[in-house]
Amino acid sequence: MLKKIDMQQIEGGVTAAKGFLAAGVAAGIKKEGIMDMALIYSEKPCHAAGTFTTNVVKAAPVKWDQDIVYNHQGAQAVVCNSGVANACTGTEGLGYCRETAQAAAAALNILEDAVLVASTGVIGKQIPIDKIIAGVQKLQPVLKGDAAAGTQAATAIMTTDTHKKEVAVTFTTSDGTKVTVGGCCKGSGMIHPNMCTMLGFVTTDIDITKELLQEALSENIKDTFNMVSVDGDTSTNDTVLLLANGMAGNAKITEKNADYEVFAMALDYVNTYLSKQIAGDGEGATALFEVQVIGAESKEQAVTLAKSIVTSSLTKAAIYGHDANWGRILCAMGYSGAQFDPEQVDLYFESKAGRLQIIENGVATDYSEEQATEILSQEAVKAIADVKMGDAQATAWGCDLTYDYIKINADYRS
Repeated sequence: MLKKIDMQQIEGGVTAAKGFLAAGVAAGIKKEGIMDMALIYSEKPCHAAGTFTTNVVKAAPVKWDQDIVYNHQGAQAVVCNSGVANACTGTEGLGYCRETAQAAAAALNILEDAVLVASTGVIGKQIPIDKIIAGVQKLQPVLKGDAAAGTQAATAIMTTDTHKKEVAVTFTTSDGTKVTVGGCCKGSGMIHPNMCTMLGFVTTDIDITKELLQEALSENIKDTFNMVSVDGDTSTNDTVLLLANGMAGNAKITEKNADYEVFAMALDYVNTYLSKQIAGDGEGATALFEVQVIGAESKEQAVTLAKSIVTSSLTKAAIYGHDANWGRILCAMGYSGAQFDPEQVDLYFESKAGRLQIIENGVATDYSEEQATEILSQEAVKAIADVKMGDAQATAWGCDLTYDYIKINADYRS
């Protein structure tokens, strides 16, 4: 049982919902034998929703997908490659998106404008379109609807990720219909609020209008993927796509009723889980760092404060050192731009090793440094800041800043 509804986490990812198939193959974009292309396919056309990078420099696949999501009625497939981002590649790169879609459309016997594309990897290089087309042809015959196929797709889209990221949940609508929401994502570096070098693909068999599907995703992104930061760099490629094929057979959701709210909760669970997976797998990271701001005057204030703390390099370094250097947190709150009274702030550190109040009303408590170090030595650490101004709150996710982050990004292309 999850949350306060009849929702259960189940095995799988993008293939958990009815009618969705997936596959991953090695197309030769990366080193030989490494899976680097994925295909997600629905047996029936889907309503498609999407959210995309806020970076002014947008990769060709982002432009392609924005057109499909905003200007077409549906989609039926997603083709994704890792290794090359197809960003800053001009009209040639956009043309390669079309060629990829054409290849997938021919292989799957669907419309060209029903194919979404995604790329991740090095910026500035043209994708090897011959390998991409050959990869599509390899993917189509091995499409399957089992959990292993979803895991293959989740693995094939990885770059510097250390593990695949996927999750699925089921719930029941008011008419007794079982609905599934599943997803996978990739992301480890160039991760910052307003999404990241992060690709997320979420599938569901719920029957819902395109307009409500987009609204549900757009609203949820604010509290999930947009609250993740690893290194402060907002990517050119970040994309989250949500596909709904209606094959569950529920009474179609055409308004914000109880079924819409339950679906929104399921989507929130999936996206929150995936967001935390990205944050905890930040390049070189040893710990997931969660920041919760409570007692805020407004949601906007809480978001601003939480993001400022989670992106502070000095705070992230202290988390890596298991050092309860709380002054760095209060400092990050102070330069966030949000107005608050620092002499009213309470701060706590929490992990599976316990919970400890570090400051009360802006002043250090008589806490045990040894206990604080033990709490901060766990693989998941939380800082809770109470500004005592109201009832609003927000949560952001990040990770510690380690020597390995520099090592990974100093020689990323080599």
